[in-house]
Amino acid sequence: MQGVVVRGYGLLRASRFDEAVAWFEQARSRFPADAHVLEFGSEAHLARGDADTALRLVAAAAAVAAAPLPLLIKQGTLLVQLRRRQQAATVAAQAQARALAAADGAALWQVGAIWSGCNDVARACEAHLQARSVLGDVPALLYDLATLQFFAGEFDAADATLATLLRRRPDAGDALYLRATLRRQREPHDHVADLQVRLRAGLGDPAQAAAARYALAKELEDLGRHAASFDALTAAAAQKRRTLRYDVAAECAQIDALRTAYDAAAMQPGSTAADAQGEGAIFIVGMPRTGTTLVERLLVERCGARSAGELLDFGSLLGHATAQQRARHPGQSAAQASRDIDFAALGREYLRGAREAAGGAALFIDKMPINYLYCGLIRKALPRARILHLVRDPLDTCYAVYKTLFYNAYPFSYDLDELAQYYLAYHALMRHWHAVMPGGVLDIQYEALVADPEGQWQRLLQWSGLEPRAAAAAAGRVAFVTASAAQVRGGIHQRSVHASRRHWQGLEPLVRRLRDAGIAVDAPAAPAS
Repeated sequence: MQGVVVRGYGLLRASRFDEAVAWFEQARSRFPADAHVLEFGSEAHLARGDADTALRLVAAAAAVAAAPLPLLIKQGTLLVQLRRRQQAATVAAQAQARALAAADGAALWQVGAIWSGCNDVARACEAHLQARSVLGDVPALLYDLATLQFFAGEFDAADATLATLLRRRPDAGDALYLRATLRRQREPHDHVADLQVRLRAGLGDPAQAAAARYALAKELEDLGRHAASFDALTAAAAQKRRTLRYDVAAECAQIDALRTAYDAAAMQPGSTAADAQGEGAIFIVGMPRTGTTLVERLLVERCGARSAGELLDFGSLLGHATAQQRARHPGQSAAQASRDIDFAALGREYLRGAREAAGGAALFIDKMPINYLYCGLIRKALPRARILHLVRDPLDTCYAVYKTLFYNAYPFSYDLDELAQYYLAYHALMRHWHAVMPGGVLDIQYEALVADPEGQWQRLLQWSGLEPRAAAAAAGRVAFVTASAAQVRGGIHQRSVHASRRHWQGLEPLVRRLRDAGIAVDAPAAPAS
C-alpha cells in the first residue's frame, strides 16, 4: 500500500492530475478504508480543482486514521477555504482538544489559523497562547499572536508580546510597524530613537527595512514632526515598491472593463436575481482609510449589527463563477463573462458563508473596501443588500493610503503616480455605479461624519430603513480585523481632515494628476496674518 501512495504522489509532483485521480480510484478499490490512500485522494482531487470531493475524502481519512490530528487540520483549513466556517469551527474545536492533549504546539498554531479564518479572534488568540506555552517564544508565532491581540483591542498585551519578539529578532520590521500602530505615540514613550538605531544598523531584508521605515514615519507623524515623517515615508514607500511586481495599468484596465460590461442596459431590474435576497447584508465600500471602520463601529454599537470582517467572499465567488463561464466561452473577457453567471446562486452562497462568519446574525456587515468594484454585481446578486460608500477628500484619501503599509494588499499605494492612476479609475467606477443604479448606494462623506456624527447617523438610518437598537455586546469587546483596529476604539475626531495639506509640496505630483483629470483639490489655507 505504501508504494501505491508513493507512486500517486509522484504523479502529483509531475502535475499529472488526471492520472493521479485515476490512480487513487484504483488504490481505493484495493484499500477502501486506508487513511493514507484517502488522504492522497483528497490531495489529487484538490489539485484537479475539485475541492468538494477533496473535503469528503479528507474527512473520511480523519474518521479512520489512528492519528487524525493532521487530517483534522487539513479538513478545517479546507473548510475555511470553502467558506464553510460553521463546520470549520467544529473541526477546529476537535483538533484543538487533540492538540492540547498531545502538547502539539505546531498543531495548536495551525488551529489558531483556522479560528482566524472563522472570524473568531478570541478563539484564535486562545489557540496561539496555547501554542506559545508549548513552543516557547517563536518569533513568527509571537507576531501572529500580537496581530490577533491588536485586532481584539488588547493593545497592552500586544505590546508585551512584541517586546518579547523584538528581543529575539531585533530586525523584525513587521513587528516594529505593528508596535507603532498600537496607539498614538507620545513622548517620552515613543520609539523614534530606537527605530533610528535599528535602521542605521541595517535590517537586511528589504521588506523588513521598509516596514521599519513605515513605523518611523508613523511615530514621527504622531509626534508632530511632519517634515521628517514625510521624508521617512517617501523612503519607505520607494523601498516597499521595489519589492513588488505590479502593473497598475493592467489593474485599471480591468476596473474600466466593468464600466463597459455593466452599462445601463445590463443593470436593468429584469436582469437582477429573481428572488429579492440580501436583506440584512450591509456592505461598506470605498477606498481604504476613508472611515469605513468608523461606520462599521456605529452599526455594531447602535444597530446591533455583527461584523463579518473584511471578507474576500464576494470577489472569490465571482472569480470562480466567471472562470467557469470563460472556460465555456474562451473569447470573452472576465468582465463580459461575469454578466452571464447565475447571480442568484452566487448571492445564496455568499450569504451562507458570510452569515457563518458573522455568527449567524441576521444583520451583518462586510467591510471589505475593495467591494466597491462590485457594487452593480452585488445589486444583481443581492438586491436587498445595503451598500454604504465612504467618500473622503481626494488628497486626504490618497495620503492616508500612501502612509499605510498594507503589505501585499493595495499594491498601487506605494508610488504617487500609480496611486493617482488607481484613484482615478476608482472615482470613475463609482460615478458609473451611481449613474446606472441611482439610489442604490449611499455616499457618506467622511468630513461630514466626523463633524456631525449624529446628523450623518440619522441620514444613514433614514436611507437604509435600519432600526437603532442596543448591541448585544459592547463595541470595546468586538474584534475589528482591520489596519484601523486601534483608531476605531478612540473617540471621533477631526485631526485627519486636510492632514495631507501639510505635505502639499511632496504630494504635488499627485495633486497635478488629480487636477488634470478634473478632480478638485483645494490648496492649503493661507496662514493667518
